Amino acid sequence: MIISNFPQVVQKHLGHLAKDDYPELDTFKFVSIWLSLVLDQSQTSMRSQFKRLNVRGERVDISTFSKASKKRNPKTFKEIWEKLKQEVEVSRKQETRELVLFPLDSTVISLTSKLLWRQGHHQVKLFSGINLDTGAPGGIVINFGQGHDSKYGNETIEATPENGVGIMDRGFCSLERIAKLQEEKERYFVLRIKSNISLNMLDNGKYEIGTGKEKIEGRVVVFSDREERTEFRLATNLPEEGEGGISNEEIGKFYRLRWQIELLWKFLKMHLKLDRLITKNTNGIEIQIYCCLIGYLILRLVRIPKEFGESLLDKLRYLQAFMCEKISYVHWLRELVVSC
Repeated sequence: MIISNFPQVVQKHLGHLAKDDYPELDTFKFVSIWLSLVLDQSQTSMRSQFKRLNVRGERVDISTFSKASKKRNPKTFKEIWEKLKQEVEVSRKQETRELVLFPLDSTVISLTSKLLWRQGHHQVKLFSGINLDTGAPGGIVINFGQGHDSKYGNETIEATPENGVGIMDRGFCSLERIAKLQEEKERYFVLRIKSNISLNMLDNGKYEIGTGKEKIEGRVVVFSDREERTEFRLATNLPEEGEGGISNEEIGKFYRLRWQIELLWKFLKMHLKLDRLITKNTNGIEIQIYCCLIGYLILRLVRIPKEFGESLLDKLRYLQAFMCEKISYVHWLRELVVSC
């Protein structure tokens, strides 16, 4: 018997989905099949998934699923993700006046389909931040193309919570962006400066960033990694003096926590199949990306006995052990929704 709140999570966030709005592939089954691809560790392809479903009497074929993935609005998946995100934020948010750290970055997912290449799409970039207070991703942006981070990512940066610190690598760096971020009153930033941007220390302790007409003045923290022989130059609008002042050492620690967004990408790609895009159209790719994020948030909400571990991977393995008794997630999710 499963000892987890997983059935309650499924009922709350999937139970409302329509089960009779399409004759062959209703919304509940459509979402369930996608989640099955993401969460089922025994499945390596959608074709094998459909073979299993067909053998066990599910009257749906991969062609119908492919057409639905191409034409149906991803809105349903976005709404599920948003409600899960809100629940994660409410359940994990700490009552504190401390700064909320929000590392953000983008990750590249290669596209191998020649159909997408003909449309000029060779890769898709996923932009996101992660709230280290709640563990919830935010500011999701999906961009098809090869644009540089310095030109994109504004929506992700704007998702930085109030009294939060957006922590960014030098890919997001531009003098225009630094100037704009310095104007923020309720949000802060720590941004690594590119090595080709000149710095000139002023008498007031601040730095002149850049040269010519575009140069700006601001606080810069410089530290180095002796082992890697690397210098880090960080622009920030965090105050140094007065009540709530943040020291240079603390800003260095903040930047080191930027690695948490890389761990998010690693988990999504290694365990939730983000790097195995199965569709050959942009609509289906968007749906799959949101499904990966939905699976991640479900694992955030799921509770299991402590003796089986507390990490997200422990939870995924725990669910997998019980899913193997249910033929597939499609059957299991339907059973949970009907029985609750």
